[in-house]
Amino acid sequence: MTLFDHTLRELHERLHNKELTVTDLVKASFDRITDIDDKIGAFLRLNEEAALTQAKQLDEKLANGDVETEQVLFGLPIGIKDNIVTKGLVTTCGSQLLNKFDPLYDATVVEKLQEVETVTVGKLNMDEFAMGSSNENSSYKQVKNPWDLTRVPGGSSGGSAAAVASGEVPFALGSDTGGSIRQPAAYCGVVGLKPTYGRVSRYGLVAFASSLDQIGPLTNTVEDSAYVLQQIAGYDKRDSTSAEINVPDFLKALTGDIKGLKIGVPKEYLGEGVNEQVKEKVKEALAKLEELGASWEEVSLPHSKYALATYYLLASSEASANLARFDGIRYGDRKQADDLLSTYKKTRSEGFGDEVKRRIMLGTFALSSGYYDAYYKKAQKVRTLIKQDFEDLFLNYDVLIGPTAPTTAFKIGEKMDDPLTMYANDILTIPMNLAGVPAISVPCGFSDGLPIGLQIIGKHFDEETVLKVAHAFEQATDHHTLKPEL
Repeated sequence: MTLFDHTLRELHERLHNKELTVTDLVKASFDRITDIDDKIGAFLRLNEEAALTQAKQLDEKLANGDVETEQVLFGLPIGIKDNIVTKGLVTTCGSQLLNKFDPLYDATVVEKLQEVETVTVGKLNMDEFAMGSSNENSSYKQVKNPWDLTRVPGGSSGGSAAAVASGEVPFALGSDTGGSIRQPAAYCGVVGLKPTYGRVSRYGLVAFASSLDQIGPLTNTVEDSAYVLQQIAGYDKRDSTSAEINVPDFLKALTGDIKGLKIGVPKEYLGEGVNEQVKEKVKEALAKLEELGASWEEVSLPHSKYALATYYLLASSEASANLARFDGIRYGDRKQADDLLSTYKKTRSEGFGDEVKRRIMLGTFALSSGYYDAYYKKAQKVRTLIKQDFEDLFLNYDVLIGPTAPTTAFKIGEKMDDPLTMYANDILTIPMNLAGVPAISVPCGFSDGLPIGLQIIGKHFDEETVLKVAHAFEQATDHHTLKPEL
């Protein structure tokens, strides 16, 4: 057992009981990274000197009694996905194009965590510009799954999930555009939460697809997830998509009582393409929730079969527009050429990887004259139908439940030559991003030693119910207590 297998609340109590210091926690994180990260590849860069200096200062505050005892995140080490900007700490988005980009400001979520004096250990590896489902698209190094080093950790937040699963940090931030928090959480056996679109500020998140991206936590337990969400959620006037809506006390929702709760199970999520052992574990989870007093019925999300095509048209179109800014002029690694246009071309062709180029070209095509109505506009209409499917079901059901991913983690290199098969790994997570609803992945069992994720989906801005159900299930099982042996 590593120090970071303890919950955030347990670490907090040990700090305040003088059993540990902040310096102990931060050193434990760096020691663990030194010991195992050459196998895992979760971190792209470390913040060691600044982190240890901050830890020493926080220990002095703790010794002087200048810390609020209810502030659970105080002094805890955290890893930040490398598409969330951090002042003074290079942010690359997993791309060679930004290998020297040193941001001048912190993202809102980073500021909010600094308010409670968490300690940033370093920046976490990811698929380049968050485009990928396996973390094989990082232009720096491959992240490996802590449960089996021959397998992928999922993507694009694979570094965040692997760092938590392997005990390098007690929690991490990731971003979710089409499942990029939940799918790696499922593959690595940790908890991954995608909040409602607009619940958490995107200011300082390098945009991939602006109408889909959302920042969220990866943690060891549901309670840990609630603590982190409590701190990072809230309205931000610097983000025009941020929702001006009250943030409830998420911890109060963790009662364990789900008697009378109504669950819908979309038949499309247990259909063709979903591994039989994954289906079996999801059905076992539903039986456990029934024991706890909930009831479930099979339902339908009829337009979900169009979600994959809709997502890749819309996300690629937004990526085409968002990534136009990376030209090597204002920032980025400029490749000098004879004239301005050639400089643009050389910088972007050498700086972007294959997957990023593929999506830029697909998006540019979908937005081009003569094709806009046939592709982009039609995709937006289908997105509305997908959103309506969720709204219709939530008139009668409290949550929807299904698997997070159709299979367990696949072998490294197994799907790299087949982009369409790779894209299909997100088929069960994409609809929630299109609809903007919250969803969480929690461990629900294993298949051949590899974790399986259970996905719990809620109404807009009803993270409370999502967390309540996830916590009740977690407390009734022991899947979250099992850790990979490294």
